[in-house]
Amino acid sequence: MGTRIKTGDTVKVISGANKGTTGKVTKVLPAENKVFVEGVGNRTRHMRRSAYRASGKKDIQVGIDASKVALVIDAKAGNTSRVGYGKDKDGKTVRIARQANNREIK
Repeated sequence: MGTRIKTGDTVKVISGANKGTTGKVTKVLPAENKVFVEGVGNRTRHMRRSAYRASGKKDIQVGIDASKVALVIDAKAGNTSRVGYGKDKDGKTVRIARQANNREIK
């Protein structure tokens, strides 16, 4: 299952522990339906010593489900929207914001 959120989009978390947090998408995993958002999903991984590395703590980022985020269409007001697909006047497929009267997303 693919996702309509792309890398570089500004999104708002709409459910979960980080509800209300806004950030930029750094990575998208469409096969797993996960998105990585700046400032969301930061964890500490305790690493065991091996022949190649020392033991210690390592900061990692885990993805959150794509259904838990909504695209921000107006950064000042913080308005969010669902994303759809449509055709522009040249016949090219573009993303559109459903809550903004099907306005094209730049």
